[in-house]
Amino acid sequence: MKIKICLLLLALAITVPGFGQGELRFCLHADPKTFNPLLVDDDASEAVRYLTGGVLVRLNRRTQQLEPELATAWKVSPDGRRIEFTLRPGIKFSDGTPFGAEDVAFTMKSLMDPELHSPIGDGFRSANGDMHFQILPKNRIAITFPAPVAGLDKLFDQVSMMSAHSPEKERAVLGPFVVADYKPGSYVELKRNPNYWKKDSAGRHLPYLDAVRLDIQQNREIEVMRFKRGEVQLINSLDGEYYDRLQPQMRSELFDSGPSFDSEQMWFNQSPAAKIPEYKLAWFRSTQFRQAISSAINRQDLVRLVFNNHATPAIGPISPANKFWFNSKLKPHAYDQSAAIRLLVKAGFRMQGGVLHDAQGHAVEFSIITNAGNQARERMAAVIQQDLAGIGIKVGVVTLDFPSLIERMTRTFNYEACLLGLNNNGLDPNDQMAVWLSSGDNHQWNPAQKSPATAWEAEVDKLMRAQASATSATKRKALFDKVQEIAWEQQPFIYLVHKNALSAVSKEVHGAEPVALSPQTYWQIEKLRVTIERASR
Repeated sequence: MKIKICLLLLALAITVPGFGQGELRFCLHADPKTFNPLLVDDDASEAVRYLTGGVLVRLNRRTQQLEPELATAWKVSPDGRRIEFTLRPGIKFSDGTPFGAEDVAFTMKSLMDPELHSPIGDGFRSANGDMHFQILPKNRIAITFPAPVAGLDKLFDQVSMMSAHSPEKERAVLGPFVVADYKPGSYVELKRNPNYWKKDSAGRHLPYLDAVRLDIQQNREIEVMRFKRGEVQLINSLDGEYYDRLQPQMRSELFDSGPSFDSEQMWFNQSPAAKIPEYKLAWFRSTQFRQAISSAINRQDLVRLVFNNHATPAIGPISPANKFWFNSKLKPHAYDQSAAIRLLVKAGFRMQGGVLHDAQGHAVEFSIITNAGNQARERMAAVIQQDLAGIGIKVGVVTLDFPSLIERMTRTFNYEACLLGLNNNGLDPNDQMAVWLSSGDNHQWNPAQKSPATAWEAEVDKLMRAQASATSATKRKALFDKVQEIAWEQQPFIYLVHKNALSAVSKEVHGAEPVALSPQTYWQIEKLRVTIERASR
């Protein structure tokens, strides 16, 4: 009789979906270089930092506005040199060590230590000199910098607080998860922080998840296959090719959040150290030549043919996804090959037998280098090659492994033009300071200049320094708008497209709101839930 009852109960058992604690899985594309949150400069380490680190203020990835986290309030002085935080009381690190103003001071001192060489600290270094700290009543701390720091409060979104007293050092965290296990080349296992301070509106402790497993998988094809099998539940950034491949079967699990913050662009080598003939340098240094090249490239074809409409024609250094800093007065350069030829004629070029020649009779031809294996860039180069043939220019395409590409760009300068992308993870123009200052190492068309080579570069230097020291956001915006206008006019970078922010989220995951700003899918990780199957009798 007992056997029959058990069999009956088993037959009546059904599985119903329910929100359980569970584990969320997704992939990193490389091993983290560090677990020290102050030394993060790679995507994998940044993912771990975001999931484990507690910050004073957090940039809402949807609204792009600051919100309180470990600090309940903050105030920046009118001169932009001082910021005061009111800290949330009763907070503890993951190991139980209390959090307070001393930890904020310790973190900032460590961050700014010149021996540490923290890339995150660079944004705070507006001038030589020491910071000063003042621990105030009512759980407050004031930090004073030697000079104004533009966008000072927003910089703290990337500063994970560390404990001044915990013996666990950087392993003691204030974020929703802690690093529980790491097997190089295989995975990083994160477990729920038992002392995480946040609760939901019903008073339940966050995060909802018990764990996050970050599988280390460099092969994007395997990552997509595992997503289809349900072995991973997120793909934070998805290539357009895979997006289209998944769409017929998994349309409801794919998200196109519009233009990303990243850009694809080409530029001409204008460095005096370039190993190219002087007459070609003269072409590349001609504003009218660069403008003509820009007008001769059909950006809509790039969007359609290369990215299957998962991209947007680019205008300049700031994507339209950057709601505050984007200069909305500017429009993409129109595709107009007749206008391109007119510009070239004004610059002294002439067409002979369908071939463009300069004033000295040299046929206009050059090569573009790009990174081998990046199919989108290889296809972009082919479209550009065809477009420029329409104005009598012969273009060769050279694909190189990435180390060789970087070697030519930064050391030997043995190239004529380059097609590459720029990843923009931050909102603030100061994140592009090394690109736009003529002395900057990332001023790729002519890097590390001792003094500006042109009047317009000198003007950009002046504007970038002025916006960096201005304390009014409105004034900074007006100054950086002018930088964008100069970039649009001069075309040192010929901006081509902004790839769309594409992602995939399994139906098992609830609470995800994919956005364009990194991290696209898990920016509110503490609120994500995973549906599990529970037996009901």
